Amino acid sequence: FAVIVAAQFPAANFAVMLFHYDGAVDGWGDLPWSRRAVHVAAVDQTKWWFGKRFLHPDLVADYDYIFLWDEDIEVDGFDPMRYLRIVRKEGLEISQPALDHRSQIHHRLTARARRGGTVHRRFYKTAGGGRCYGNSTGPPCTGWVEMMVPVFSRALGYCAQGDRSSNVGIVDSEYVLHRGIPTLGDGGGKGPAPKAKASSATSADRYAVRLRS
Repeated sequence: FAVIVAAQFPAANFAVMLFHYDGAVDGWGDLPWSRRAVHVAAVDQTKWWFGKRFLHPDLVADYDYIFLWDEDIEVDGFDPMRYLRIVRKEGLEISQPALDHRSQIHHRLTARARRGGTVHRRFYKTAGGGRCYGNSTGPPCTGWVEMMVPVFSRALGYCAQGDRSSNVGIVDSEYVLHRGIPTLGDGGGKGPAPKAKASSATSADRYAVRLRS
């Protein structure tokens, strides 16, 4: 999937930095976009480990937006230029494409709105636990994105300020499919995923990732 994702971003408008958690850099040399990409390798490290060390504020200041994405994303029909036009128009400093309903979805806020539309910034839940209302001011109801496909404006370099219920949002009209394939630590996804990891990630799994980052 990483090959397809990287190829979706035109060279005239985007720079590509590929984080190799399996240490295998040479195997990418035959791809047309690989020579223009920056390759960083550290075995068994997470995306956030790489991001915090190699996306320094002085570096990201040269770019309008940073797409810090996982590799298990399908981007059929996703247009990054259309996406950025929407983000600019909506004033989103932190955003993500909505997740297709076939995706592995952990939080309903990130799912594509069934009613259509361009962007949503909150969702509503009026029954059961974890209720979300129109006056809710924080996660999981509004003001955040999930870690698999975040997009940051230059705000990444100085910490986003302001009303997060306004400047953080989900773009419904440009959506992706999240496969939720566990690859970290299994040789880069070259073999079958361990059965214990085949189901959706647990909160313990996500906590372990945060610790390693």
